[in-house]
Amino acid sequence: MVQTVHTIDLNFKNRADAIASYLIPHSSGAVLVESGPGSTLEGLKAGLGAHGMTFKDVTHVLLSHIHLDHAGAAGWLARQGARIFVHPVGAPHMLNPEKLLASAGRIYGDQMDALWGEFLPVPEDKLTVVQDEEEIVVGDLHFVALHTPGHAEHHCSYALDGICFTGDIGGVRMPGQHYLRLPLVPPELHLEKWRATLERLQKMGFRRVAPTHFGIFDDADWHFQAAIDVVDDTSRWLERIMPSDPSLDELGEKVAAWMHVQGLEAGVSEDVLQTYEIANPVSMSSMGLARYWRKFRQTN
Repeated sequence: MVQTVHTIDLNFKNRADAIASYLIPHSSGAVLVESGPGSTLEGLKAGLGAHGMTFKDVTHVLLSHIHLDHAGAAGWLARQGARIFVHPVGAPHMLNPEKLLASAGRIYGDQMDALWGEFLPVPEDKLTVVQDEEEIVVGDLHFVALHTPGHAEHHCSYALDGICFTGDIGGVRMPGQHYLRLPLVPPELHLEKWRATLERLQKMGFRRVAPTHFGIFDDADWHFQAAIDVVDDTSRWLERIMPSDPSLDELGEKVAAWMHVQGLEAGVSEDVLQTYEIANPVSMSSMGLARYWRKFRQTN
């Protein structure tokens, strides 16, 4: 049976196609894959309403990981009655997000509230941790959780009837595009783990892929191979760039220029490239790449 999956555009920063939440109805409500940030609850409300639902109809929320753009509204949804599912390593931060928010605050400063809104803790009785390959049964829906490190150690993807909800591990890809970027953020970026994860997902034979940024694509094999190619391209690019020991600002300029040229060469318009930037700020990539290089690749 092919399940109905609705893409809800959360209209992050008043921009279409930046952050999705996926709505899957079942016999007594609906599952969401990703809550989105607290700042987009109005967008989520509108998306639910378009399908005749309210927040109270959301029974389960499957989080790919705990980064604010994916999980920020989970605590609020838990207070409306939803059960929240998350990787075991991410669970403590959902119960007590103090350290997570402090870390994010150092990056985003006074933009925290405007960007992400309120991040409430999830009550312990509403939180479920999921193991690798664990089945999650909700009414007539049968999901399988997959631990998928590389972007973050606490990252999960979810399989349902031939579709893979990839969170960030499947990269960032805008509707109608054959161009894919990786969100190369700190602190747990690991290219070798990322590549192994993508190979694992590709071998599972999914027909469709649904990255959080953004939408459902019917060419899962192409998508995973493209993501693997980007991992390899990124590794080779670092080998060329990092021996000169660029400052973080210099690295940011270089990675921004490199990704911009790649996008243009793939036929992406300047306007759509702006959406890629909103979904995946390149400044975060420079921080992630610098940390990864120092920790895993730099030779002494």
